[in-house]
Amino acid sequence: MTFGQNDILKLKNNDIIVGDLKNMDRGIVTIEPPYSDVDFKIKWEEILEVTTFQRYLITLTNGSRINGSFKSEAPGKIFIDNEEGEDLTVNQDDIVNINSVDRGFLSRLSANIDFGFSLTKANNQRQLNSNLRIDYLADRWSTNLYYNTLVTNQDDVDRIRRIDGGLGYRYFLPKDWNLGVDLTFLSNTEQSLDLRTSAKLGLGKFVKRSNALYWLIAVGAAYTSETHSSVLNSNNDLSSQIPDRNSMEGYLGTSLNLYDIGDINLIANLNLYPTIIADDSVESGRFRTDFRFDAKYDDFVLKDFYIRAGFTLNYDNRPVEAGKEVDYIFTTGFGWSW
Repeated sequence: MTFGQNDILKLKNNDIIVGDLKNMDRGIVTIEPPYSDVDFKIKWEEILEVTTFQRYLITLTNGSRINGSFKSEAPGKIFIDNEEGEDLTVNQDDIVNINSVDRGFLSRLSANIDFGFSLTKANNQRQLNSNLRIDYLADRWSTNLYYNTLVTNQDDVDRIRRIDGGLGYRYFLPKDWNLGVDLTFLSNTEQSLDLRTSAKLGLGKFVKRSNALYWLIAVGAAYTSETHSSVLNSNNDLSSQIPDRNSMEGYLGTSLNLYDIGDINLIANLNLYPTIIADDSVESGRFRTDFRFDAKYDDFVLKDFYIRAGFTLNYDNRPVEAGKEVDYIFTTGFGWSW
C-alpha cells in the first residue's frame, strides 16, 4: 500500500490514518488527513505503528532534543533518523514531545483565552474575570506571555481589582535543564499593591517528564520593585504616602502538570521568595509566596473549547500597613484554545 509522502499511523484497533502529522504533546498526537479540514487527535499510547517523512524536533524523557524523522522499528520501538548525529532506537514511551520544524510561525504557536462572569442580585455584585496565555516553541528555546484580570463591583463598596501577568523565556540545556528569564507583575487592592514588578533569572530542571505528567523545579534570584496605594483617613483625605519598596530576593519554584486524566488537565505552580537584600522600606525577614492551581476540562461541548476553575493565593508576611498578608481568589471560566 502506497501513500506518497503522507505520514502513516496504524492504531491498535488496526485502523490506518494517513495525513500530515503536526505534533504530539501531553500524550496526544495531532494529524490532519488530506480528506478533512478537521485535525484528528489520537492518544500516543493507542498508536501501534508510525511512519513519518517530515523533519521533527523530538524530545525524550531524558531531556534529549533530536532533529529528524522517525518510524516504528518493532512493537513499542521507534527508530529516529538523527540529522545532527548518530541514529538511535528508543522506546515509544520515551518520546514525550514531537513538533514539526518544517512549519511556519503559526504552527509553533499555541494560545488559550477564557472569560467568567457572575452577578448577585442581593447586593448588585458583578464580577468579571479573564485569562489569556500565549506560548511559542522553537528548536532550542520557548517563550510565553500571560495576562489575568479580575474586577468586582458592588454597591456601597470600593471596587476590588486584581491584575497579574508576565513574559517568560526558556533556553533548553542538555539533560532537561533550562535557563529561564521572567518578568512578572501583580496589582491587587487587597494588599494595597498598585504594582509589583519582578525580574527573575533562574536555572530549572525537569524532575519528571512523561506522557502523563511533567514536574519542573527552578532556583534563582529576583529583583522586585513595588508601589503601593496611599492611606486615606475616614474623610477620604490623604493620611500618609507609602514609600516604594525594592528588594533582591531568592527564588524557588516548582510546577506540576497532570494531563493523563481523560479530558482533565491539572496544573499547580508554587513560587517562594525569601528576601536577601532590601532597602530601608522593607522589614527584615520578609517572605512571599505565590500559588496557583488550575483545573481544565478540554473539548467541553465543542472541540477546542474548555471550562476552567482556578485558585490563586498571594502571601506576604511583611505587608504594608494598609495591606493584608493574604490575598486569594477563586475563578471559573469558559474558553477556547488553539
